[in-house]
Amino acid sequence: MATKSFLFNREPKWIENRRGLRHSLPENVQSWTYEPGSLTQRLRDYYGDAIAVKILLHQWNTPFLSERKRLNLPENKYSLIREVLLHAGGKPLILARTIIPATTIKVAKSNLSHLGSRPLGEVIFSYPKLERIEMDVTLIQQSTWTQSALNEANINQPIWGRRTVYAIAHQQMLVSEFFLPEVLEIL
Repeated sequence: MATKSFLFNREPKWIENRRGLRHSLPENVQSWTYEPGSLTQRLRDYYGDAIAVKILLHQWNTPFLSERKRLNLPENKYSLIREVLLHAGGKPLILARTIIPATTIKVAKSNLSHLGSRPLGEVIFSYPKLERIEMDVTLIQQSTWTQSALNEANINQPIWGRRTVYAIAHQQMLVSEFFLPEVLEIL
């Protein structure tokens, strides 16, 4: 059986984005968590063409329980799971995990299943009817990450992240992004 995640040895615990949560986060974390546009574009604005994607996992599998609940997916339904590292010249910036159900891939005309090394943000933010449905926030301790993720992204402290439910033509997907220390230095 293929692994459900390169990044996690167990599912992160998420906090629903509620009124007042934003102000409890460090300022640099707020800046990235509540970024209204594409994180990829924000990185490109800062680093230019040095932004690259390293694919860590790309496979059909059943998402974690909280991911299935967020997307209202049945337990036995496979979705495309994609985990990547966005980096600039080898400097790790953002880890991302995306859950894309087959119905969403269908309405996106397969663009989402054949991203290769293209950042997801470049693709989904080009859809005119992209909707942001809801968001959760997390602070992940080192013990939640796999050893492979710790090594790949040089993680040696708790990492903040957000996960957002997006919809294209009313078909949802879940995008989780984790802000590595280097990216939090960019304001």
